[in-house]
Amino acid sequence: MRPPVLAVAVALLLASGSAPPTTRSEGTTMNVKSITANLYVEEIEPSLPFWERLGFTRTAEVPEGDRLGFVILQHGGTQVMYQTRASVAGDAPVLGETPMRGTLLFIEVDDIESVIRNLGDTPLIVPRRTTFYGADEVIVREPAGNVVTFAQFKQGS
Repeated sequence: MRPPVLAVAVALLLASGSAPPTTRSEGTTMNVKSITANLYVEEIEPSLPFWERLGFTRTAEVPEGDRLGFVILQHGGTQVMYQTRASVAGDAPVLGETPMRGTLLFIEVDDIESVIRNLGDTPLIVPRRTTFYGADEVIVREPAGNVVTFAQFKQGS
């Protein structure tokens, strides 16, 4: 029997030095080391080329039959995870009926031009613009339907 996917993910994060936060004695604040989006999808494979074009690499994969059930993609210190509905249901049945909803990711980058070049033919939801809060940004929908905003701030902002 294979270990639950969530246990594998936690073990992989621990091994990478990105341990989940721990609780401390009452009255103190926990130290949050990182937050990683785990996008809940029907299938992972269509989204992989999108992230790989942007320089993300697969650092962990958990198969689910002949497909992927879970994957961690990483670029530098940034991670995004994908997990399929079937994998979630197999790991924690009570979560298997969680409604699928679109997620909005906001990713700060240091070179918006490079992002735009690497997006290739990905359709833009919002073309490149400068926002009231000073970001030079572009907004796309990745293949699983989640909205991703890439934003570059001027140095000193």
